[in-house]
Amino acid sequence: MQDPVLNKIMKPKSIAVIGASTKPKTIGSEIMQRLRDYKFKGQIYPVNPKGGMIEGFQAYTSVAEIPGSVDFAIIVVNAKFVLDTIDQCNEKGIKGLCIITAGFKETGKEGAELEKQLLEKVRAYGMRCVGPNCLGVLNTHPDVTMDGTFAESLPIRGDIGFVSQSGALGGGILNILKDLNLGFAQFVSIGNQADVNAETMLEYWENDDDVKQILLYMESIQNPANFRKLATRITKKKPILALKAGRSAAGASAASSHTGSLAGADKAAAALLKQSGVIREFSLKNLFANAKAFSNCPIPKGNRVAIITNSGGPGIMATDAICESGMQMAKITDETKEKLRSFLPSAASVKNPIDMIASAPIEHYQQTLETVIKDENVDMIMVIYLPFLGLKDIDVAKAVMDIKAKNPEKPVVGVFLTTSSFFVEISNMEVNMPFYMYAEEGAEALCRLDEQRQWMEKPMGQIPVYDVDRNKVKDIIAKSVKEGRDQLTTLESIDVLQAYGIRACKYGLATDEKEVVELGNSIGYPVVMKMTSKTTSHKTDVGGVVVNIRSEEQLRNEYRALLKRLEDKNLLDGLEGVIIQEMVKGNREMVCGIATDPQYGPMMMFGLGGVFVEALKDVTFRIAPLTDLDASEMVKSVKAYKLLQGARGTTPAQIDQIEETLLRLSQLVNDFKFIDELDINPLLISEKTGEGIAVDGRIKVRMAEAKEFLGCAVAACGA
Repeated sequence: MQDPVLNKIMKPKSIAVIGASTKPKTIGSEIMQRLRDYKFKGQIYPVNPKGGMIEGFQAYTSVAEIPGSVDFAIIVVNAKFVLDTIDQCNEKGIKGLCIITAGFKETGKEGAELEKQLLEKVRAYGMRCVGPNCLGVLNTHPDVTMDGTFAESLPIRGDIGFVSQSGALGGGILNILKDLNLGFAQFVSIGNQADVNAETMLEYWENDDDVKQILLYMESIQNPANFRKLATRITKKKPILALKAGRSAAGASAASSHTGSLAGADKAAAALLKQSGVIREFSLKNLFANAKAFSNCPIPKGNRVAIITNSGGPGIMATDAICESGMQMAKITDETKEKLRSFLPSAASVKNPIDMIASAPIEHYQQTLETVIKDENVDMIMVIYLPFLGLKDIDVAKAVMDIKAKNPEKPVVGVFLTTSSFFVEISNMEVNMPFYMYAEEGAEALCRLDEQRQWMEKPMGQIPVYDVDRNKVKDIIAKSVKEGRDQLTTLESIDVLQAYGIRACKYGLATDEKEVVELGNSIGYPVVMKMTSKTTSHKTDVGGVVVNIRSEEQLRNEYRALLKRLEDKNLLDGLEGVIIQEMVKGNREMVCGIATDPQYGPMMMFGLGGVFVEALKDVTFRIAPLTDLDASEMVKSVKAYKLLQGARGTTPAQIDQIEETLLRLSQLVNDFKFIDELDINPLLISEKTGEGIAVDGRIKVRMAEAKEFLGCAVAACGA
């Protein structure tokens, strides 16, 4: 059920324009003109202290003077009068507000305080509010026909619900809808999103049959967790396409872990959108080009594409684009080929791509499409046209659309390499399929349709819960925090990993030469010696890691040499000891870890590790908590996955165990939300068993949050 108060905004029966004006080229005047010209179905009450008539409507000197009840108020008064206006609206019983007025948090501290007071009033009065600092709202449904914006052009009717965080951008889009051959069902410019935001509209449109697809222009996501919950559910019903601006990685350089340095706000946003089933676009051109496909095509049953063309070159380019996008070229049945041969010339090719040759008349376009669309091996079709022998582009388009109208069950896109006048003419027609100028655009549109199909067919992932030693981890971190350390030692980090069931090397801590030798003999050679220090983070920089120690004598010598190196660098005081580990043989090194984005929270990373992690950057990210499907996709999505499968006779990695490692890390960071960074580098793939084994670990916490979480456990630290 839709929010009844939000209905007052999106489906009002009466509107008060507070700040309506007779002065030309003012917002108060423009909004009145749009409401009038778009023929709003309900009552319109302009409010202006001078009264009189505005755009043919009786104006009232105050909100209280309005004779009837009012659902929705569009407020365009000066910012300093907005709070009083909200009070007046409350006294009148108005529950829906759209505050066009600017001058709030976008202007600085004073404006932010004013917006805070605005929101407090809205919530206290049980209202909903779009804005402030926005373009307005519209609804093209025939029962409403409301254009409550000040865009220059009236809206075009369509099936899109569009949310824009930028008012100017939204206005620009409304002005070119006709040229785009698209229309909106509803539009909301959320502005400063003090109350109504993108998530509000996602939930509102979830079960609105008039909105068949949702488009978002976002510069930020206010509540990533709630966005993920809503979008994951809604994208199973209808597509959401998002243009997320602000792809800067600013702030990533401040991180000290590999995961942190490779992460960034945009990677977090990308992970969130992917996990939510949202189709991300990187330009307005692509956003609306692919929206055309969803407006005019059903969701396909599969990813097998047939190409019909009158020219070989574009057919080959289209084939390349289809294959590179991960879709398949459909295998045309013998029955279909035989039928095609019955009317196409002998020079034509009936294999996919189907080349009717340059002399193809309109009838061949019709017959070929009608034949191919009935082929059971074909899920989607691209029809390519190049102008030859006086054949008119618009006539071909009409003929193809006629066949499409009779066969609506499969997506068909047109690629017409012709003049721009064709697309102008098409924009003035009702179409039942999208048209593009280039094969690559058509292929991308089909790919987006297939992406939505795969998401809708994909089962919902589960977040497993493992039996772990949470108290042990709490004690380890509490000890570090008591000592004023935000970074755990290597030994502490490995202990944390093992407490959460993550396979790590057999190891022990030694603080003198005697203990070093005893551990080496106990674990069995070869071993690795690794310093653990409270003051030195990256051990390799100071020669703190020695591998392939094959005897007791070598172990003694390497230990003495390490102490000498640290003494020479004045680093001996921070030495906690050395870790003696079993040496796992393997030449496949992966990395997994956690970095915390200030807005999106903990991000999980997986990819190629070792010394290549930051050089090759073959890594992928997801927002925690991970589902089992998230973990599986992470492992399979990196290029290094082929190495894990067992290249050139190597032992295949235990993929399930690696995925479980990621899931256990996800549970760890969910249980201890103050973990800021975590690296397992390398996660070495054993040549003997194929296990992913943590041979090193590094964990950093946010001190203030850790102290608050641990409470009495660190009360004695006095920090």
